[in-house]
Amino acid sequence: MDLQRRLLPSMSMLTAFEAAARTGSFTAAAAELSLTQGAVSRQVKALEEQIGTALFVRKGQRVTLTPTGALYADPVRDALRQIAAATVRTIAAPKGGVLNLAILPTFGTRWLVPRLPAFQAAHPHVTIHFTTRLAPFDFRVHDLDAAIHYGTGDWPDAVCDHLLDEEVLPVCSPAFLAAHPLSGPADLPALPLLHTSTRADAWNDWLAAQGLAPRPGAGMVFEQFATTAQAAEAGLGVALLPTLLVRGELADGTLVPAIDRPHRSARAYYLVHPRGKANHPPFAAFRQWLLAEARGEVQGESPPG
Repeated sequence: MDLQRRLLPSMSMLTAFEAAARTGSFTAAAAELSLTQGAVSRQVKALEEQIGTALFVRKGQRVTLTPTGALYADPVRDALRQIAAATVRTIAAPKGGVLNLAILPTFGTRWLVPRLPAFQAAHPHVTIHFTTRLAPFDFRVHDLDAAIHYGTGDWPDAVCDHLLDEEVLPVCSPAFLAAHPLSGPADLPALPLLHTSTRADAWNDWLAAQGLAPRPGAGMVFEQFATTAQAAEAGLGVALLPTLLVRGELADGTLVPAIDRPHRSARAYYLVHPRGKANHPPFAAFRQWLLAEARGEVQGESPPG
């Protein structure tokens, strides 16, 4: 531990170095840190002496990172960001109940968030910090405790809890259906079909399940289900959407089945976490609650709202 302390520069040295590395100027770094230019210069010089090598080349009012300084700057910047993030989390939840959770945007807003008041009532000291992720990522790199993931249960170096299967249904606005009456699934490929980029093969899978050939070409493409649903409501075409994410629209009639042929997707929703997070108290509480919510969904209990 004594060796580690000797190798650990002071925070004032590191913040002065990071600001100068980013701005390329001791003067600009000093203005940002509310210090004098001389104070920044002294902090950087002390850091260079502790490390035993030059980090900057001084050229008049400008400073340029040496090759060693450039290699050092990124990990220092990342470490300072992590310290700042940890400080924000501690301020937001001083009792330590913080869960950093990655969510899928539409699943999060339409399925998860309406249920969260019940979790907060049962666990008032747990604070959830959300970030949106559309694709898998490396838990070793990103400061996250868990993620809600759509796909297969094979996330590397992580535990995957199955939450929900996904059933998709072709839907459109009532006005669009009235203008384009359909006699069966074979009529659909001739209509404008709306696509969601995260489910690139969804329409082909649905058509194959109906015994039809893949549809040539492509219609409008949207990044998220919420936007695809809005496009369908606006009468732009037929969208293939998960029924659990458009319950409200189907209930109030703003969307209707174009063809009442739901199809079970090959992939599903999972709660994913690194193996070392299983006993993290906020995550353990959230995991138990979320799995119970998913079981209730499967058993047909009424969703909130």
